Amino acid sequence: MTAFEYIAQNISFLNWKKEPFGLYEPIEYTLSAGGKRLRPALAVIASDLFGGKREEVLPAALALEVFHNFTLLHDDVMDKAPVRRGRPTVHIRWNENTAILSGDQMLIEAYKLLSQLRVDIQPQVLRLFNKMATEICEGQQYDVDFETRDDITINDYLMMIRLKTSVLLANALQTGALIAGADETAQQALYEYGINIGLAFQLQDDILDVYGNPETFGKAVGGDILADKKTYMLLTAYALADNRQGAELKAILADNSMKPQAKIAAVTHIYNVLGVREKCEEVMRAYTTKALAELEKLNLPDDKLQTLTALAEHLLERKE
Repeated sequence: MTAFEYIAQNISFLNWKKEPFGLYEPIEYTLSAGGKRLRPALAVIASDLFGGKREEVLPAALALEVFHNFTLLHDDVMDKAPVRRGRPTVHIRWNENTAILSGDQMLIEAYKLLSQLRVDIQPQVLRLFNKMATEICEGQQYDVDFETRDDITINDYLMMIRLKTSVLLANALQTGALIAGADETAQQALYEYGINIGLAFQLQDDILDVYGNPETFGKAVGGDILADKKTYMLLTAYALADNRQGAELKAILADNSMKPQAKIAAVTHIYNVLGVREKCEEVMRAYTTKALAELEKLNLPDDKLQTLTALAEHLLERKE
């Protein structure tokens, strides 16, 4: 059974059919929507690399998935996102208060899962988990702050997505390795692999937000443009644009009278002229290469690393 199949099976065993239904039904709705299950699977994959027992890493892996989905519930409220994984978001299907409260409960459920870990490893896992959770909140705040600032640099953006996206992937890998008894050097190499994969993952998300197919991407295309988010795509456009193009881009984004689809089309046209997509793909490939270099530090046979190698390569081609 693959790590992804193992996680999918065990997520289905979690029981959310309890009262009050208004609190738990949105949690079941969220976790039953599928998704990549990438974060918990990475914890299992990392444990497998070092001969760990899957039942020992499972509580941490499930905690990561529940925690990740908790952040999505709250992010969707903050971003006013209408769709997630091809379905109405919780705050649309129910309401904002429900999304906030059910999200809060998911955070509590994540810690309840962590309490099932072996007592001897709980302090170390909790320390890593708490650090990761704090960094994600910091990343989300930077993301919010950046929406109203005009001085954001590409490095600022990379710092933000490292916190908001990469550290969760990195934590999953390090936690899985830690529980399996890997040494600190191996844990750190997997952590850095996760950081670089996370950066590549988010850059691909930025590309898909503009160029993706809504049916496979799972959420509305062009949302970042309409929200005037300082994505790598937008910041690169400003860096490549001449004065006229930069002024035109700012005017389009500031024009609240434009219909959404017309605004998305106008910004996308400028991206096409400037070659923004190609530049973003180039940087994404560079982070993928860095991630693969970290795997070499593990001194493990290639066949053992095949899943992580394939994941890095898959990121370059994903459509969702």
